[in-house]
Amino acid sequence: QVQVVESGGDSVQAGGSLRLSCVVSPGYIHGHTYRAWFRQAPGKEREGVATISYGGDTLYADSVKGRFTISRDNPKNTIYLQMNSLKPDDTALYYCAVGRALAIDELWYKDWGHGTQVTVSA
Repeated sequence: QVQVVESGGDSVQAGGSLRLSCVVSPGYIHGHTYRAWFRQAPGKEREGVATISYGGDTLYADSVKGRFTISRDNPKNTIYLQMNSLKPDDTALYYCAVGRALAIDELWYKDWGHGTQVTVSA
């Protein structure tokens, strides 16, 4: 059983920062070594935010590029999303996912967490 657990969501003011964490167990899953963050706001489609390979290659959505940073600590089986300069449009339920490619298309991802809520107020 693959377990994916996000944490770190909170309510912040615009311009603030948050760091989300995601623990994946087991840490290494053969064929599914990529990790990603997605988000979904009420009434909107889920969208990819950022993805990272086992070795640290990254890909970001244009909407967060320059503001968000995805990273991972493989010995801790943990993925992070550092979010800076937060905007109200960043308000969403943020999901961590396990997948097969450096892509922010959800079709590549198999296992998902239940999400952590980020709310950004003006």
